[in-house]
Amino acid sequence: MSVLAIIFWGALAGLVYIYAGYPFLVWLGSRRYSAEPQRDRSVAGISVVIAGYNEGRRLKNKLDSLFAADCAERIQEVLIGSDGSDDNTAEVLSQYGDPRVRLVHFAERRGKPAVLSDLVPQTLQPIVILTDARQTLDPTALSRLTACLADPRVGVVSGELVFRSDQSETTAAEGIGAYWKYEKFIRKAESRFRSVPGATGALYAIRRELFRPIPAATLLDDVVIPMQAIEQGFRCILEAGAIAYNTPSTSTEQEAVRKRRTIAGAAQLVLNQPRWLLPWKNPIWWEFMSHKIARLVSPWLLLVVVTTNVALVSQPLYAVILGLQATFYGAALAGLWFQRRGRKSLWLGLPLMFVSLNTTTVEALWDAARGRFRATWQRAA
Repeated sequence: MSVLAIIFWGALAGLVYIYAGYPFLVWLGSRRYSAEPQRDRSVAGISVVIAGYNEGRRLKNKLDSLFAADCAERIQEVLIGSDGSDDNTAEVLSQYGDPRVRLVHFAERRGKPAVLSDLVPQTLQPIVILTDARQTLDPTALSRLTACLADPRVGVVSGELVFRSDQSETTAAEGIGAYWKYEKFIRKAESRFRSVPGATGALYAIRRELFRPIPAATLLDDVVIPMQAIEQGFRCILEAGAIAYNTPSTSTEQEAVRKRRTIAGAAQLVLNQPRWLLPWKNPIWWEFMSHKIARLVSPWLLLVVVTTNVALVSQPLYAVILGLQATFYGAALAGLWFQRRGRKSLWLGLPLMFVSLNTTTVEALWDAARGRFRATWQRAA
């Protein structure tokens, strides 16, 4: 076998491991070594923390959603961290009329990580729910999360983000929805096996004593906070059914804004938390490396596969593989064509999402290389 062929098959094997091998292996591990938590819904005392910038128009619906919970009587306080907001946030909260709701206004806009680092230590209850203003919650979400914390091995419980679909879905939305199903499959398997390397930022619960302040420039607070709890010897699990409802992005451009930040945040983890790259320092090293870090090299593996495949195309097997690659990328282009014309297709949405994800990864790594980390909110249009 030539050197080019070895490089080709090595890069292809890397891609297969990242997108299929690891999900299969962690699923297999979860089937064989499942560690379901003890649950008890009578656990009492909940503090809720919401950090946001100019979220006045969403706060009433969010608070209504919280107090519609089947365990609303256990919510002792709701701290709203206003990160330099200049909208009607204060007016909305003053009119809400529930004494449990407290506004904490920060004059300077610093970003969600800094607000959380200031607010969580102010909470008074043993369980803290971290959630965002945007998503509404299932009435059973809070009781499901807190029930899992009856297990002394569990330190963080992530909720499940569920996308509401409607008739205005696009090809991109179809692909994004399918991607999230794939992601949740992996996270559920990780949760049953050992721990998920991160939580759903829209909704998760943490034992108050496990919270540690995080750097103000952190992009992935919903990874760093749970990972710090894991370092202390506790599990981070996903509780399916503890649902926060969201609406998927309807275009690749909108999703790219979110995903670019997420991927840049994964690169930031390598720089800020290098100990997590060491198996003797990270209790879930395999999951962290395979799920959070390995995907950063995916675009480069794709490039190696294409270039070596072209060099080997004179051989029949490689000619067939190159044809399959061309078909796949052609489907992604067709998906983009559908997207721009407002049409939808699941089968074209999948390759469009895959190519968009890897393109965004390159852009995010370029952001990371230039130090373009911003912890403040940047909403997609």
